[in-house]
Amino acid sequence: MRIRLKRYLFLVHRWLGIVACVFFAMWFISGVVMMYVGYPKLTERERLQHLPPIDAQLNLLSPKQALDAAGITGPLSELRLANASAGKPVYLISPTNKKSDAMGSKQPARVGSTVVIDAQSGERLRNVDVQHALASAAAYAGKGTTVSYLDSVDEDAFTHSRALDAHRPLHRIEINDQDATLVYVSGKTGEVVRDATRNERIWNYAGAWIHWLYPFRGNVFNAYWTDIVIYLSILGIVAAITGTIVGITRWRFSRPYRNGSHSPYQNGIMKWHHIAGLLFAVITITWIFSGLMSMNPWRIFDSGAQPLRTELMQGGPLTISTQDAAPKNLLAAIDHPVRELRWTHNLGLSTVLAYGAVGAPSLLDSHSATARTIDQNALLASARQLLPASVASVEQLDHYDLYYYAREPHTMGGGSEKPLPILRVIFDDPHATWVHIDPHTGLVLGKIDSHKRTSRWLFAMLHSWDWLPLLDRRPLWDILLIILSLGGATLSITGVIIGWRRLGKKLRAV
Repeated sequence: MRIRLKRYLFLVHRWLGIVACVFFAMWFISGVVMMYVGYPKLTERERLQHLPPIDAQLNLLSPKQALDAAGITGPLSELRLANASAGKPVYLISPTNKKSDAMGSKQPARVGSTVVIDAQSGERLRNVDVQHALASAAAYAGKGTTVSYLDSVDEDAFTHSRALDAHRPLHRIEINDQDATLVYVSGKTGEVVRDATRNERIWNYAGAWIHWLYPFRGNVFNAYWTDIVIYLSILGIVAAITGTIVGITRWRFSRPYRNGSHSPYQNGIMKWHHIAGLLFAVITITWIFSGLMSMNPWRIFDSGAQPLRTELMQGGPLTISTQDAAPKNLLAAIDHPVRELRWTHNLGLSTVLAYGAVGAPSLLDSHSATARTIDQNALLASARQLLPASVASVEQLDHYDLYYYAREPHTMGGGSEKPLPILRVIFDDPHATWVHIDPHTGLVLGKIDSHKRTSRWLFAMLHSWDWLPLLDRRPLWDILLIILSLGGATLSITGVIIGWRRLGKKLRAV
């Protein structure tokens, strides 16, 4: 029985390993590339820096006039003003619709499609043609830089993100700069929604594109991509675990083999594979498992918690009236170039966030155009309404910690703004929810419940080693991950060679 079980372990590891080691090798090597070049993205900071400043001398429509031109009368989920489409000032309006069910109760708000209104003429953008897209790309590139139109695509190697679904089809335009930057312009709003330099594009084929198995996206395998990644990871874990058991049982710790070696393999690829497997088995299993966790398989990290009641915290939905100040008055109140105005409803007051190229936004009362500050006591009192549960405690974070931290923009979790200080409101609800709030703007930055905190450990911590003592001590983080990745790659590549030889023998015997 024992001999039979041992034989089964050998067979499972051998034949699963022939397939799994190919993917292991790709994942280890591409993972090192992703440490320095990530999947292309347009970060919020990049977007603002490339937006031309709004000209305070222009006679722009008021927010109410823009909504009237769009024929929108209800509450909004978002209202922005920026030179974001064809390099011209436009209002980008996202209405919020609420549906009632058969019993008459209100369902959660859903965001409608974005409506784009020319802030000077009031004309509604209905079609983003080639000339419009070229103008948007030229504004993004800046003065003195030419652009060249390539084509229109629904999805390509650098636009698999589901966040871009609302903008498809996308216009692809190349900026004639030293980086040969490729920009993607939304076919719906005319905004630049992604950029990718030549360096990013080249390295991505050896990095994120292969690491996330994107060759299976955008083709006949697209519908099965998630399952392919999940089940390949599971097969990889089984191959690695069985290989570890086989490797340990074949290693003689106290009594060497006749050749004096602790391994039965005297030299060559088999010995390298055996030793590399014993040295790097744990990290291999850990990385494959944490990669599986990144997919949230079978939605195990979805807690089913109800959404935050942000409208209650804000004191009602965002609505616009004739009392809202004209852009000229708002811009005159700011002493630096403004790239975007964003309207919000905050603690019962209509507020405008004025964003520059860098730094935190300035806050203005949207009616009087005077500077506004957030009352901390009122903010905390309102934050208690986010969930129908009591608040266990409130913390102020002046430094990053294990659950709120910044990563480099190119990384998977990087690119989003992580301001400090922030408030962490801890609720005594069944899901142990934490809500992060920016005390400067009064906006909710995000929430994390017990399921998401578990995901943070099983994915980000185990896979990317997002541990502040290491991240704050680079290049120690780099050195450790590269050494471990090279060890895993050695294990994988030797496995590929062994598998290739084994298959060759089998095929020649047929």
